[in-house]
Amino acid sequence: MIYFTSENLLFLGSILIFVSILISKAGYRFGLPVLLLFLLAGMLFGSDGLGLEFNNVRQAQFVGMAALCVILFTGGMETKIKEIQPVLGPGLVLSTVGVILTTALTGLFIYALSCWDQVPFALPFVTCFLLAATMSSTDSAAVFNLLRGKNIHLKYNLKPTLELESGSNDPMAYILTIMLIQIAGEVTGPETDLSAWHLIGEALWILVQQFGIGAAAGVLMGFASVWIINKVNLKNTPLYAIMLLSIVFFTFSVTGFLNGNGYLAVYIAGIIIGNHKIAYRPQISSFLDGLTWLMQIGMFLTLGLLVNPSDMMKLAPMALLIGIFMIIIARPASVFLSLLPFRKINFRSKVFISWVGLRGAVPIIFATYPVVDNIPGSDQIFNIVFFITLLSLVIQGSSIPSVASWLKLNEPAPEEDDKFGVEIPEEAGKLVEITLSADSLIHGDTLKELKLPDGMLVMMIKRDERFIVPNGRVKLKAGDRLLIISDHIDEP
Repeated sequence: MIYFTSENLLFLGSILIFVSILISKAGYRFGLPVLLLFLLAGMLFGSDGLGLEFNNVRQAQFVGMAALCVILFTGGMETKIKEIQPVLGPGLVLSTVGVILTTALTGLFIYALSCWDQVPFALPFVTCFLLAATMSSTDSAAVFNLLRGKNIHLKYNLKPTLELESGSNDPMAYILTIMLIQIAGEVTGPETDLSAWHLIGEALWILVQQFGIGAAAGVLMGFASVWIINKVNLKNTPLYAIMLLSIVFFTFSVTGFLNGNGYLAVYIAGIIIGNHKIAYRPQISSFLDGLTWLMQIGMFLTLGLLVNPSDMMKLAPMALLIGIFMIIIARPASVFLSLLPFRKINFRSKVFISWVGLRGAVPIIFATYPVVDNIPGSDQIFNIVFFITLLSLVIQGSSIPSVASWLKLNEPAPEEDDKFGVEIPEEAGKLVEITLSADSLIHGDTLKELKLPDGMLVMMIKRDERFIVPNGRVKLKAGDRLLIISDHIDEP
């Protein structure tokens, strides 16, 4: 066995990251989700593989919490309010009611398995629902990575719906997990005389606290962050991104101290910051993109190292039954029931939403909470959740592009708009790229005859692979691409 120590941590960590990236590059050719390959790389190097010993659940939980903060915040910053406004209702219903329904249906199925004499598997009633709650949310890291990394474009606003659901349903799953851990602890403790009304009242109070304080903290810190970034005058540009990162962790921590949901707070703060003008946005976004990848790699590697495949495989038959039930019955049922009020969402879209019920690092992290709190059966919970995560990433994660194509929900990717590789401060205006058509040149073929609206100026012309510095006498042709700086809020 090889153990992590302060002397070899950087050495072993660098090898793990380097090899996992190479493995992900090879696996990408076979259509496997990149994050699944990071999990497998961790398992390959773990105690049942090459012998790296890592069994500190608390450290793994800490890595996961930090990574989730960054992933949710970055996902929030990349979420455009104008894109999610049309799907706000369905997305929020899926992330709340959908999670509760998934927990209820899956919990009942797990309890039925526990009561079956032919199955060597038994969990207390509350623990069955606790296991279901840890797996009840779709994984934001997996969904963001898959939809954005593979550049999937979908009809009927499905992409923002799925991203909104995955970004906002972790808090509900977290609340249910924490609530059921408390109930399981009370039921198995010395004082077991608890009425149903007491449990329901306690559950509702936790729910109100977590959502109310989490949402309020997210809004407050979001607007405060925008003001701070635009008002502070730092001499070193990279410090803006580092300062914003410190605000993210501060928001998560303070919200937790106030008994609110920190994950919800950082996601809302990210949405608010991402939809306001802030100084040095390109540099901040570039920093967060790289950090998000590092966090995802570290989180999935750590969780892969934590599991013992030999222990997990002992529960594989039960985990397989639960996983198949979730994929085929619980997830579709929760989606169709949740979306009943939204009659404009067609059947094919509901089927696709049902299939994108990806499990990932979030359920595994949530499964560490019962282990830390010594809930009876928590070791079984962790191994079952890990197996189901692998199952979900292999079956659902690798087939999502094919399912979208089969359901005829794909749409052509929009033409890439790289703004000629030019970046300007956000407060200076907005860059717009326009391709001229023959109709654009009806009134003349020079810039002065093009009659652009006030507040717009052509910075560059690209013709084929050649760049032209504009002036009023340049003859324009159909197919020319104009890079325009505009002080208009909306693109023309």
